[in-house]
Amino acid sequence: MELSKILAAVDHTLLAQGATWEEIRAVCDDGVRFKTASVCIPASFVRQAKEYLGDKLAVCTVIGFPNGYSTTAVKCFEAEDAVKNGADEIDMVINVGWVKDRKWECLLEEIKAVKAACGGKLLKVIIETCLLTDEEKIKMCEIVSASGAEFIKTSTGFAGGGATREDVALFAGHVAPHVKIKAAGGISNLQDAEDFINLGASRLGTSRIVKAVKGIEGSGY
Repeated sequence: MELSKILAAVDHTLLAQGATWEEIRAVCDDGVRFKTASVCIPASFVRQAKEYLGDKLAVCTVIGFPNGYSTTAVKCFEAEDAVKNGADEIDMVINVGWVKDRKWECLLEEIKAVKAACGGKLLKVIIETCLLTDEEKIKMCEIVSASGAEFIKTSTGFAGGGATREDVALFAGHVAPHVKIKAAGGISNLQDAEDFINLGASRLGTSRIVKAVKGIEGSGY
């Protein structure tokens, strides 16, 4: 698979708690240089990043992150605030406890509410696959498909597990045709990236792919 195709699927990500503007700016520069799909950064840096990037690259941020158990009103405020600050894409975390309690209608209504708060911007729904059973994952495929969100996403990367090939294949078999798939967490190398794309993911949440490509450049290959 061509490197350009892999890079075009990458949400070049930096969500570490101690991230500084210097580090965020470097991620933005790399995103532009390597033509990634977006940079995915903390909400507190969205305005600064958007002012820095202009229209060169989409800015993605996260809400309800990483635990997902803030109230719907808080998630909606976060989404509205992020969009006001210039975010082009929003990645939200579901309330995993509601999945365990089988509060399906609450989950659907929350995603719909956050989607409305996005004001037309793209919404990705993180369901945290490492905490769910296959039955719960399939149910969340159905709910996200009915919600109006554009993407279902595997993981935050903060819950002890990331994307697996099995989960991406399961998503591909159960989401509606209009819902795209984002694999995130644990995408370590170009082979991982290619595998996830071949299984049906159209976005990859990772910082390692750009680092891998820079390493290839540095080695002379």
